[in-house]
Amino acid sequence: MLGIWSFAILLLMSARLGAEPLFDDDSVLEVTLTGPFGTTLEDMEDRTERPFIFETAGVEYPVKVRLRGRSRLRVCDFPPLRLNFRKSDISESVFAGQDKLKLVTHCRNYGRAEQNMLEEYAAYRILNVLTDLSYRVRLFRINYADTDGELSEKAANHYGFVLETAGHLAERIGATPVVMNGVPKRRHDLKLAALVYVYQYLIANTDWGLVKADYSEGCCHNVDLFERDNTVLIVPYDLDLSGLVNANYAFPDENLRIKKVTQRLYRGLCTDRAVLSEAIDKVVASEAKILEVLQQTPGLAEDNRSKAIKFLGRFFEQARNKEKLIKNFEKRCIG
Repeated sequence: MLGIWSFAILLLMSARLGAEPLFDDDSVLEVTLTGPFGTTLEDMEDRTERPFIFETAGVEYPVKVRLRGRSRLRVCDFPPLRLNFRKSDISESVFAGQDKLKLVTHCRNYGRAEQNMLEEYAAYRILNVLTDLSYRVRLFRINYADTDGELSEKAANHYGFVLETAGHLAERIGATPVVMNGVPKRRHDLKLAALVYVYQYLIANTDWGLVKADYSEGCCHNVDLFERDNTVLIVPYDLDLSGLVNANYAFPDENLRIKKVTQRLYRGLCTDRAVLSEAIDKVVASEAKILEVLQQTPGLAEDNRSKAIKFLGRFFEQARNKEKLIKNFEKRCIG
């Protein structure tokens, strides 16, 4: 009996501390999502929320679902979705504390699309290895049940993953989400920034930048800003155009003068050499844990797993000559 009461007290304490049971576990969550998929997937203009049923562990929860995204909305047969729960409906579940969740789907019902999604999931998990100042993710195995009767068999059962919200990330790290015209040169966390620069180079992601994005009111492109103790933190997201993922629809910006997304290109701001060196050391020291993420990613085909490990391995080969790598970064750095 004491054990039961102790467990209950721990649950209560976790809730008070803003813990998220959904992201405190990395096992695959088996779910069924039932609703009018035919109508929803065609609604690319208005993106109207529609009532669905979300079921896991034999329990059903009402949820509203709509399309989301920008580029993926154009290229995907099965675009990303937003799940909008009512907190009172899920307060006693693994989703306790959640509200609106971004669901990254398999995008296309053929080819390597689902594998690409799993590789993007792994990319987020790799950043989690390097720093807690990153978005957490949870992998689902989803049975999609279409009440419109229009969804093909190929689209009916796939992996997908949800992302921690900016609000919950901010609460977890004791920060506040902020919108700025640019990253303040003297007030951002230099060590975190350098780590992000090296991480983006590791996974060969050039689809980001610390400048104002065309579609946004402020900085940055595929990077969120948070403020803590008068210091600005940068946290990346949207990693599907990275070389690690190498999606079929991924092409580099022609202004970068690289031919394919698997070509690594440093895009960080110019920063202190000692700080950059420390960031490289941290990534290199985490090599085993980083590769372990790929080894343990569920659903990843063995050939894709092997290719991804070899791809990251080429960075670690480069990093053996740290002086040369730093000089390369300094030639390419911005500002």
